[in-house]
Amino acid sequence: MRHSLLRSARLLLIAPLFALPCRSLAQGTKQWTQSRFDEFQKGTPQSVVIRNDGILEAGSETREVLTTPSTYIWSISSDHLGNAYLGTGAPATVLEISPDGKSTTLFETKDLSVQSVRVGPDGAIYAATLPKGRIYRLKPEHGKIENDENAKVIFDPETTQEKPRYIWDMAFDAQGRLYIAAGGPGAVYRWDPAKPNSKAELFFKSDEPHIRCLAFAPDGSLIAGSDGSGLIYRIDRAGQGFVLFDAPRREITALAVSPSGTIYAANVGDKNRNNLPPLPVQGIAVVNTTITIVQPGSIQSFNGNTIIPDGTEIFEVPAAGAPHSLWSSRDDIVYALRSTPEGLLAASGNRGRLYRIQDHGNFADISHLKASQAVGFADAPDGLFVATSNIGKLYRISKASAAESSYQSDVFDAGLFSRWGRAETEEATAGKFDLYARSGNVENPERNWSSWQRLTPDQASLGVPAARFVQWKALMRPGARIGAVTIHYLPVNVAPIVDEIVVQQGTRVNPQSQPQPATTVSITFPSAQNTSINFPSDPGTAPLTAQKDRTAITARWAAHDDNGDELIFDVYYRGEEEQPWLLLKRNLTDRYISFDTATVPDGAYRLKVVARDTPSHSPGEAQRGERVGERFLVDTTPPVVSGFTAKLESNAIHATLDAVDTATTIARAEYSVDAGPWQYLEPVGALSDSLREHYDFRADLLSTEDKLTGEKPAVVAREHILTVRVYDRRDNGVAAKTVVR
Repeated sequence: MRHSLLRSARLLLIAPLFALPCRSLAQGTKQWTQSRFDEFQKGTPQSVVIRNDGILEAGSETREVLTTPSTYIWSISSDHLGNAYLGTGAPATVLEISPDGKSTTLFETKDLSVQSVRVGPDGAIYAATLPKGRIYRLKPEHGKIENDENAKVIFDPETTQEKPRYIWDMAFDAQGRLYIAAGGPGAVYRWDPAKPNSKAELFFKSDEPHIRCLAFAPDGSLIAGSDGSGLIYRIDRAGQGFVLFDAPRREITALAVSPSGTIYAANVGDKNRNNLPPLPVQGIAVVNTTITIVQPGSIQSFNGNTIIPDGTEIFEVPAAGAPHSLWSSRDDIVYALRSTPEGLLAASGNRGRLYRIQDHGNFADISHLKASQAVGFADAPDGLFVATSNIGKLYRISKASAAESSYQSDVFDAGLFSRWGRAETEEATAGKFDLYARSGNVENPERNWSSWQRLTPDQASLGVPAARFVQWKALMRPGARIGAVTIHYLPVNVAPIVDEIVVQQGTRVNPQSQPQPATTVSITFPSAQNTSINFPSDPGTAPLTAQKDRTAITARWAAHDDNGDELIFDVYYRGEEEQPWLLLKRNLTDRYISFDTATVPDGAYRLKVVARDTPSHSPGEAQRGERVGERFLVDTTPPVVSGFTAKLESNAIHATLDAVDTATTIARAEYSVDAGPWQYLEPVGALSDSLREHYDFRADLLSTEDKLTGEKPAVVAREHILTVRVYDRRDNGVAAKTVVR
């Protein structure tokens, strides 16, 4: 199966390599195509088969017989008259359903559930309960048995040496003897109806915690599956067991044997962790009465919700040959298997799916049941009975094809208000199905969508109103087949949106240094049934590498188009007190621009970016969107120093000056005497926070040593040079000096 899945996945992924559209063709007619198994599974089939190669086929009729009062059906069996017998939980009963669908309660117990029910060759009904682990023999002609104490107990674990705590399955051999699969500890017991007063004997003892399921091979040997190590035993008539297969997972949940002797086994659970729920204590109702009891090692339950540990893998064990994996699913737990001439049937949860699996691993989803778990099969007069849990229902699948079957797709969201064009089908049988479509503007089709519109092969459009959402359905007659459905649509063109503008002063971007957009497409295989194609990210979101440059400004913007159109950009600027927008650059494809500050005078400005989808549309249909950025200042002119005076006063220089800037506040100032180290210069008032600052300071001429000793310097210079530097907030600086004598 894995090879067929990978082969299909390769075909699906190779095709897009030759069909990927250029970005400039993003707008225009688009297609919504459904052609893969996982896509079709999202829809709602009614008597429609979904094959794993992406084909829909008209199938057999699936009909709901009844909904039981019980939440859970644990087991199902049937007799030669067409009556079905159900073992249920919540409440725990045995129900008889006649061929006309009438339900009768044969047996009701105070136990939590009837875990297994079988019809014996003698016509009696055998029911195993939990947590007492007893097996009762019921005669339908005796009518309803309301008290389990009045039913005949043929097996009581308290009378055995091993005292098993679970009864999981029952099966009859060709001689009519009953075999009982038990757990806690794992064993198989045998009871002979020909000796009604005898006790069940231990037939086979296992070192596994549970024997979970039983089936008979054509040669009369008993096949048993275990929980603990996931073993499949072949047990001969003398009770000698031989391990046929040690499965990779911990639990065998279901067995089936074909007429040729091939064994099929469903395997679940991780051997490295304990998935078993707590064992029930007899007489105390502590067991979670959910589907988890049926599969003790496969699912854990919390408040009725189930967790699938690792899905299911079905193994095929040929009568002569090596065991091998036939089919697997990460999303389903298989609860029952049945061998049929058409293939292996698997009843699964927790999506209520029935699968038909062929010898080479090809498979089909043949029914979506309105319940969480499909748990068992039984013969019906014209096909098969299927029992479900969450909700407890009984279905009948006919051998004959349904007179009319239907498939309803999931809802497609175009993302935008769209016009709906023609529908196409591939690998379809002409004349054996009818297509319909409907549209709406809310996701739920039941909320005032258009009515279903039947489509004809030569119809130019769907004939449904323009809308955001659409859905199709097919009514199929026997023999109908559909391989793919494609619906063409044209989204209404909407204006692009400029999301954000960022301006960074003192930086310049060199276009040659920027990475070019990738032209490759990476193809990955996350799993056999979940393929994906990863496209390169939008180059507009890639990091920009900029260089520091006091004479430049770089602006960058983010923009998107809901149609996926290619965009070009025009950039404008405007002074704070000005009215007209002046063009800075037109027809940019990059989402950034660097420009010299010398091209604009000092002052406050704003940028406007206009996005146009012109490359993807004809001129009359193109749209534009724009955004105005935040205010920013351009300041390339240094401050002006005025009134710079200085004079000697007692071995110090007393200086005053004014610094003025026209655009930004004065940031800092510093001075140096006789080319000495620069010293921080504080303005009058200490705060440097305005366009004009006044400085009045003393520059001491004494050295540090002179200050410590208190002595005058030996040589006093008669002339000194005082230099002052002043900077604004944009780091524009000016220097001024004076000579002091």
